[in-house]
Amino acid sequence: MRYSLTTAAFIASAAAHATFQQLWINNVDAGSSCVRLPNSNSPITSVTGSDIACNVAGSSRGVCPVNAGDQLTVEMHQQPGDRSCKNEAIGGDHFGPVQVYMAAVSDATTAVGSSQNWFKVAGLGMVSRSPNYFGTQVLNDNCGHFTFTVPKDIAPGNYLVRAEVIALHVASSAGGAQFYVSCYQINVSGSGSAKPPTVKFPGAYSANDPGILVNIHQSLSTYIVPGPTPYGTTIPPVASTPYPTTATWNTANQPKTVPTVVPGSPATTVSTGQGGPTSVSTSFTTPTVTPTSTPGGSPLWGQCGGGTCKILNDYYYQCVN
Repeated sequence: MRYSLTTAAFIASAAAHATFQQLWINNVDAGSSCVRLPNSNSPITSVTGSDIACNVAGSSRGVCPVNAGDQLTVEMHQQPGDRSCKNEAIGGDHFGPVQVYMAAVSDATTAVGSSQNWFKVAGLGMVSRSPNYFGTQVLNDNCGHFTFTVPKDIAPGNYLVRAEVIALHVASSAGGAQFYVSCYQINVSGSGSAKPPTVKFPGAYSANDPGILVNIHQSLSTYIVPGPTPYGTTIPPVASTPYPTTATWNTANQPKTVPTVVPGSPATTVSTGQGGPTSVSTSFTTPTVTPTSTPGGSPLWGQCGGGTCKILNDYYYQCVN
């Protein structure tokens, strides 16, 4: 069979599609227990349709319990159920930013993403200009893992977590940017009361935003990350030195299986949000990520008290406990 260059390019592009599939809570593997898994690994290309909020996804009864201030890690892979670090999380030179939003909801299991009010909590744009290096490349370095902090001061209750990659490899024309989105369902415990400024999806992005309509196949000195400023943190600035490609996530301990049970649920888990339902469970194991040592023999990330030190660029380090 003879393939045209266009057909070959399409096949390569399709093979590089991906989805956010798993969640970690303070280095405990929650697997797919509380994610609304997208129906396919294909991207969203319209910023004006309702799918831009939580993708075309199936429902989930799971609501993962977390505390305000916890470290959450979203995990992306190309194929459903794949957790191998041998494959890029998102391949095919799908370069672009990684972002995470949250929305307070009355019931995470039934909330419609396009009706919610979203605030950004984390992001990585272009982390280096020498050469250009994007958040998705950092994601690939770390076996598809991206870690962020649940703001310590937000009000308790049910939330949706929206993880997003924007692939810009064909974004030099309007409608070319590709959005890979999954929503997770969590319940936050705490005593905070903060209600950060919010945006809507659709509404937060325009097809002509400079971070969405952009030619990345040139030398860029800067990049404007789409959307609002993150609440309580900042997106790391663009470094003028090469970005370190060494993984900060311990890929050697990457699990092969995918837990489907909400953490801490030997039998059942009841969401403590406003109206959250019961999540039926069967069994659960809790693989964790264990720090290793530096070449000199001292504890790696010792300055973080046993946690991990995420080197986001030469200006920005973050401790993940």
